[in-house]
Amino acid sequence: MTNETQTDTQVERSVTHSTFTLERTLASPPAAVFAAFADAKTKERWFGGPPEWDAMHEMDFRVGGREVSAGGPPEGPEHRMDGIYWDIIPDRRIVFTYEMHLKFSEQDDRRISVSLQTIEFEPHGSGTRLTLIEAGAYLDGYDDAGQREHGTNELIDAMVAVVDGARA
Repeated sequence: MTNETQTDTQVERSVTHSTFTLERTLASPPAAVFAAFADAKTKERWFGGPPEWDAMHEMDFRVGGREVSAGGPPEGPEHRMDGIYWDIIPDRRIVFTYEMHLKFSEQDDRRISVSLQTIEFEPHGSGTRLTLIEAGAYLDGYDDAGQREHGTNELIDAMVAVVDGARA
């Protein structure tokens, strides 16, 4: 993909639907794992792009609250996630929808996907069994389920390192 601006008539419109499930078993209890998603300072330790990216993160963790994360390489494009929390049961479940954008300029901001994500936290011995299920609509060929699953796996691995690393 290039940084060229494309008008609506130049883009071939398409949508691809896909669902994936990720599972992890953590040594930390559900309250600690849930806090990694609920506490903005903790989440900023594992959620986002590479360290060299310019980044911003805002989070209002409550039902109806929004989360926005944006960043990218200095030369662009900006990657932006804009989400809404729909259901929160402390230490048990989070249901979240979000859209992803690529912003090449003020006039060229492309929505590349819309997703529904459910994260469940179940006691597993003294630790937690985390299950993340995501259903996505990937728009106009800018993103796909394989890339999203890969990126989400990397984020969850980073979260596990932060949460279980704090126990070490």
